[in-house]
Amino acid sequence: MKGVGAARPVLKWAGGKSKLVESICALLPKKVDTYFEPFVGGAAVFFALAKQKRFRRAVLSDRNPELVNVYQALQSDVDGVITALRRLRYDEESYYCLRDKKPRTAVQRAARTIYLNKTGYNGLYRVNRSGQFNVPFGRHTNPTICDEPNLRLVAECLKGVTLVDNDFESICQRAQAGDAVYLDPPYMPMSDTAYFTSYDKHPFGLEEHQRLAQVFSDLADRKVLAVLSNSDTPETQTLYRGWSIKRLQVPRAINSRASNRGPVSELLVLNRRARGARIGGAVLES
Repeated sequence: MKGVGAARPVLKWAGGKSKLVESICALLPKKVDTYFEPFVGGAAVFFALAKQKRFRRAVLSDRNPELVNVYQALQSDVDGVITALRRLRYDEESYYCLRDKKPRTAVQRAARTIYLNKTGYNGLYRVNRSGQFNVPFGRHTNPTICDEPNLRLVAECLKGVTLVDNDFESICQRAQAGDAVYLDPPYMPMSDTAYFTSYDKHPFGLEEHQRLAQVFSDLADRKVLAVLSNSDTPETQTLYRGWSIKRLQVPRAINSRASNRGPVSELLVLNRRARGARIGGAVLES
């Protein structure tokens, strides 16, 4: 893949990996044939790998169609997205008016998603059971709604990238030896009252995490290197027992309560079983 500038995530996304990029990239191969990211979110890892020219091809996916549409629109018509964003105003009336609308074109949908993300409360993306975005207006100081230079860098990064709205299992089935996969699912809840997976209208509960753990193991059987992020809970420790695990203290800024924002323990799991294995220059801790 042709080298591109230092693009940054377009959206502020719950669980975004900007602060963990270096640790995650250290576990991925220096050269990858096809890079797969089935829970793309803010795409911080993808942008870092693209800057370093680490892969030949990339397949990015998410089951949130509005998120995937943002990347597809930037890929195909970045000028249109920039023009649409420039027309939007930052005030409470404009926010709720646009929040209630359902634009028909891909460009208008993308501009709506970016605008709501930049101007909504705490940068949250949350939908109800009907799939309707329901985050209230946020009171920001002069938010940057249209970051044209970065949008153009992102569009450059996305050239030739396959973008799909699909289930993680079907995406991972495409991977072969020489490819690499990064999995960043909706996290296992840290407590009974901390269950937030409302990034789309489909639940991601224990059964989905169990299915993901099986896909993770299947990738190892097919000689496909995979790295997975998740919360550090008894359930995740059980699901990934026996794999190489690295624990990290990660600052988290998105939470409905300010008192609950701060460092939390998370897991990086590599689908290799050997202790002390060297992957991508990093020594793993089991």
